[in-house]
Amino acid sequence: MLPIDLSGKRALVAGVADDGGFGFAIAKALAEAGASVAVGTWPPALSIFETLLRRGKLDESRALSGGGLLDFERIYPLDAEYDRLDDVPSSLREHKRYRDRGDFTVDGLANALETDFGAPCLDVVVHSLANGPEVKNPLLETSRAGYLAAVGASAYSLTSLVQRLGPLMRPGGAFLALTYLAAERVVPGYGGGMSSAKAALESDTRQLAFEAGRKWGARVNAISAGPYASRAASAIGFISTMITYCEQNAPLPERIAAVEVGHAAAFLCSPLASGITGTVLHVDKGFHAMGTPADVAAIVG
Repeated sequence: MLPIDLSGKRALVAGVADDGGFGFAIAKALAEAGASVAVGTWPPALSIFETLLRRGKLDESRALSGGGLLDFERIYPLDAEYDRLDDVPSSLREHKRYRDRGDFTVDGLANALETDFGAPCLDVVVHSLANGPEVKNPLLETSRAGYLAAVGASAYSLTSLVQRLGPLMRPGGAFLALTYLAAERVVPGYGGGMSSAKAALESDTRQLAFEAGRKWGARVNAISAGPYASRAASAIGFISTMITYCEQNAPLPERIAAVEVGHAAAFLCSPLASGITGTVLHVDKGFHAMGTPADVAAIVG
């Protein structure tokens, strides 16, 4: 038996606001492997998330296979579009969903972790963050502001987390990001600069793997997950079509399950993957390997 053992490790999963996405599935898998898990949550979603947890609405999803529930060691407010509080417009700082949350920037997160746990205090950091305000727009109809916002929120945020949390990493630490096939292939409808942001994220994964590896001995990898109907993905509008198409054409003709991404993440963040860094691992039933639809013979015939 070769178990994934993260006992005594601490993970931070940035981008968990409900139980419906890959971030939650990864947090749960890390906890199943023995890690303590803290999360960073977007301030506008934080109150609802806290209420759902308090009222037990997520208890079924939080149930662990060995008994008990997934408990978050800390829940931090995090808007990773901002590195420092001075960068935040006053109108946003004064917004009702932000004003009582303290320092919700990446710097604020790093400072809060060090205050709560000392330094070094982290073994795993998961980047499950993405936002494209114009994601429904074709690239040709995307504004400069929308494009840059997508890259900032979805790609540069990884660099920012590695910059500020790298010094808090214990030896053998691991960073992990979530990407998508649109970084490599055309996915019509995935617009607003998001495909460019995911391509940047994958390129940065390789560069950061080198720099963080040499500076702190940390590994940096990414998972390219198949389409999944999380709340965020469903907002794009065509996710069900993509899921069906991939299910019909992947080498393993079935839908991806969030738990499969969670298990792959637990492996990549564990000592079992100590030799893996700068890698994008596809967890998509093999769909990325296909060059034509599975029934192309029938089409051309």
